[in-house]
Amino acid sequence: MKRLMATAATALILGTSAYAEGHTASFSDMTFDQAINLNASELIGMRVYATESDISNETMIADGGETEWDDIGEINEIVLTRDGSVQSVIVGVGGFIGVGERDVAIDLSELKFVSEEGDSGDFFLVVNASTAGVEEAPEYRSERQGAAMSTDTTNMATEEPAPVAAEAEETDVTAVTTDAPMETAADRPMLNQPSVEREGYARVEIDELTAEDLTGARVYGADDEDVGEISELLMTVDGKIDRAVIDVGGFIGMGERSVAVTFDELQIIRTDNGDDIRVYIDSTEEALKQQPEYEG
Repeated sequence: MKRLMATAATALILGTSAYAEGHTASFSDMTFDQAINLNASELIGMRVYATESDISNETMIADGGETEWDDIGEINEIVLTRDGSVQSVIVGVGGFIGVGERDVAIDLSELKFVSEEGDSGDFFLVVNASTAGVEEAPEYRSERQGAAMSTDTTNMATEEPAPVAAEAEETDVTAVTTDAPMETAADRPMLNQPSVEREGYARVEIDELTAEDLTGARVYGADDEDVGEISELLMTVDGKIDRAVIDVGGFIGMGERSVAVTFDELQIIRTDNGDDIRVYIDSTEEALKQQPEYEG
């Protein structure tokens, strides 16, 4: 009996071990190495530059060297294949405040990671192309977008006109000055504007900023929690800034939620030298996700 129990116990131990190994084989003991690893979420919103000069991943540039390149737009999406490989990055090029912007696909192998000299660790995303080449690049459209456009066209006659963007032009953002309350998404309750003070930063009003300053700016809760980024600015038909659209949550564009808020709900601060802009809202990421979704 003792021999039988010992044999059974041994079999149980070996069986449990094999079971554990079989169910953990999919997971790796990975340590993030900043020298070779990069989170895909860091790429969303990054600017992409174009140059006709020869470049490679080993190219190094001096501080400010990126000003010699053409800033063609920012990464809006990353497309993966079913086997888990990154196929292309989707870059929004052209336009002003989202108007006239179109998406183009750049093969990841054509995108170079060019580092800045020194110990800053900064790098830039560069593609070998001319401005004309960017303008002539085919537009990227997904099957989902096509289906959405078909639905939008069907429902267009019954929908109320939404705020539209002003004509594309080089101009500063103008603050809305009206006694009437601004529209909110689905008549949601307005959030209180936070009052945040940070060393080295001063409060700045919207009429002191440009659309380029605000588009892509990170948005923080009062405790400096990163809750999202401003993806686009909405304007009324008479050309006034109406709301900011904040993209909240998600990973590589999946599970992301867009929320439109008024500028009365935001506080914007900027460093004295203008290098950094921070936008604050009196909300957490989870609370923002509960707000009515902006669907464009």
